[in-house]
Amino acid sequence: MFQLLTRVKELEAQGKKITRFEIGDSALGVPPHVIEATKKALDEQKTHYVQSQGIPELREAICELTEKTYGFRPSIDQVMIMPANGIIDAVVRCVANAKEEVILPDPGFPTYGAVLNYTGITGVPYKQYEGKERMYIDPKEIESRISPRTRLVILNSPNNPTGFVATENEVRDVYDIAKKNDVYLLSDEVYSKTIYDGAHYSPAVFDECKERTIILHSFSKAYAMSGWRLGYAIGPVDVIQKMTLLFETIYSCVPPFVQYGGIAALNEHPEYFEHYWDMLKESRDLLVKNLNTLPGVSCLVPAGAIYAFANIMKTGLTSQRFATLMLEQANVSLLPGTNFGKNGEGYVRLCYARTLETIQEGCDKMKAIITDGSIYETI
Repeated sequence: MFQLLTRVKELEAQGKKITRFEIGDSALGVPPHVIEATKKALDEQKTHYVQSQGIPELREAICELTEKTYGFRPSIDQVMIMPANGIIDAVVRCVANAKEEVILPDPGFPTYGAVLNYTGITGVPYKQYEGKERMYIDPKEIESRISPRTRLVILNSPNNPTGFVATENEVRDVYDIAKKNDVYLLSDEVYSKTIYDGAHYSPAVFDECKERTIILHSFSKAYAMSGWRLGYAIGPVDVIQKMTLLFETIYSCVPPFVQYGGIAALNEHPEYFEHYWDMLKESRDLLVKNLNTLPGVSCLVPAGAIYAFANIMKTGLTSQRFATLMLEQANVSLLPGTNFGKNGEGYVRLCYARTLETIQEGCDKMKAIITDGSIYETI
């Protein structure tokens, strides 16, 4: 992805206007009340070391939110504050060792595979399938991947990059598989606020994160706070203790003023975010509608997250080639599906957390070069 970003910057330096769909970041600014709370914390000199597990005020706010959302209240000792990417790293390191196995989605969030690569832990992928109306998983396939070396299963719903949202039965089946085989289950719920069709189901309700379920949340996507690098995990106390020790050793703590901004995001002005989520649904609908008018391209309506995962197989182009041509000829940046695993071949990912004007502009530029056939002249 970073090679693509370098090329985008080069083209922009040449004066070209690139319509950017590649990065999973929001066009919405950080909420004003979050900025004010952060400023207030700075003015009050809340700038020193705090607990590595996170300040109690934020962890208590998370416990309260969890009770409202999931119907159970975790203990404060089950909660830790940490950047979401760091949580993925910490969970894997704390439940698995080199040469043991983690079962993960493919296509899936690249950090999963990256962590496994540098820790020497073996990744065992399971597919997401494109159905007539939705992406779906096959829990029986996940069960078939279990071995004596398996230590963790990763479920990501809503999913990056596909927008897949697991049904209640799918979630129950995956949890039952983890329980039957006595392995941990990491439920990456970073996009749980951005579900447009249906509901969000979490395996956390089955064991209240006391036995094997670890849930992951981030402020980046739900609250448009990507630069804050703020997330949290809820899990079994023994796992959270190990993760906290690891985080303490490497980072000490999340800056306290950042955490006070997080409290404001959770507790203040919920109407601000409800409006934001409504905007995302409108953006999603516009992007998918346009993608389905492009020759050789089709796209299911993603039920959640902030991405469209478009099928480009009928264009005859590889994912990488399609993405390169869109950037070089249409001045539109998007990501090849292979950035998310080998099963992403034949797809490209576009982030629709953009203005309607930006989405329409990018789609018009793509349609122009696909319709006139110029992308095929360079194959």
